[in-house]
Amino acid sequence: MTTSVAPAPPAERANAVAGPASALAPGGGLRRRIALRLLALLALYLLWEVTARVMRNPTFIPSPSAVWDQLITTSTVHDGVRGYSGHLLIEHLGVSLRRILIGSVIGIAGGLVLGVLMGTIGWLRVVTEPVVTFIRALPPLAYFSLFIIWFGIDETPKLWLLSIAALPPVAVATATAVQGAPTGLVEAARALGAGRWQTIRDVVLPAGLPEIFTGIRLAVGVAYSSVVAAETINGVPGIGGMVRDAQRYSQTDVVVLGLFAIGLSGLLIDALLRIAENRLIPWRGRS
Repeated sequence: MTTSVAPAPPAERANAVAGPASALAPGGGLRRRIALRLLALLALYLLWEVTARVMRNPTFIPSPSAVWDQLITTSTVHDGVRGYSGHLLIEHLGVSLRRILIGSVIGIAGGLVLGVLMGTIGWLRVVTEPVVTFIRALPPLAYFSLFIIWFGIDETPKLWLLSIAALPPVAVATATAVQGAPTGLVEAARALGAGRWQTIRDVVLPAGLPEIFTGIRLAVGVAYSSVVAAETINGVPGIGGMVRDAQRYSQTDVVVLGLFAIGLSGLLIDALLRIAENRLIPWRGRS
C-alpha cells in the first residue's frame, strides 16, 4: 500500500521558504520603528529630567533645560560674547569635523596600501602585523604626547593622532579580505592572463569590499572617538577642545552639550557611510 503526498501549493511553499528569513527580519513597519525610537528617546529624557531634579546638583548632572540654554548661548552672540571662547558651536564642530576628515582620509589610504601589502607579501605581514596590533592596542593619549614633542602644538600632531588611530582597523580588514579572496576567481583571472596586481585590483579588492568597508567604518569611528584627545592641547576652536575647556571650569552643561554634538554628528556620518556602502556594495549579504 502506497501513500502519495500531494505537493504543497505554491503559496504554502513560498511561506515555508520565507519563514526563517522573515523571522530574522525586524518586525513592524517604518511607522512602528519610528514610534519605538521616539518612545525610547522620551523615556531617556524623562529619566534624565527626574535624575537631575532628584540630585539637585547641576555640576554633577545638569538639567535638560540647562543644556538647552547652553545650546542657545553657544550658538549666538550674547552681551558681546560670541558663542564659546569666541566661536559659535557650529564653528567648533566644523573645525573638528575637518580634522577628522583629513585624519581619516590619510589613515584609510595608508591602511588600504598597508593592508594590500600585508595580504599579498607573506614576510611583510609577519613583520608588520605585530606593529599594527601594538598601535591598535595603544590609547590615543599614549602617543599624543610624543607627537607634541616632535611637531609642536599646532594642527600637525592632531592630524597625526587621528591618522594613526584610523590606520590599524583598515589595514587589518584589508589584509584579511585580501587573504580570504575566493581562490576560484583568482585562479580564473590568472588563467585569463591577468598579472598579480591586476588580479588584486580587479578581483581581490572588489571581492573583499564588504570587509574593507567595515574596517573603514570602524576607522572613522575610532578617529571620531579620538578627537577629544587630539584637541586636548590647543584645541579651541574645536568641539573636543570646547569640552576639555569646559571641564576645567566644571561647566558640566557645556560638556554634555559637546558630547551631544559629537554623538549626533557621529550618527549622521555613520548613516552617510551606510548609504555609501549600500550604493557601492549592493551585493553585500547575498550569496
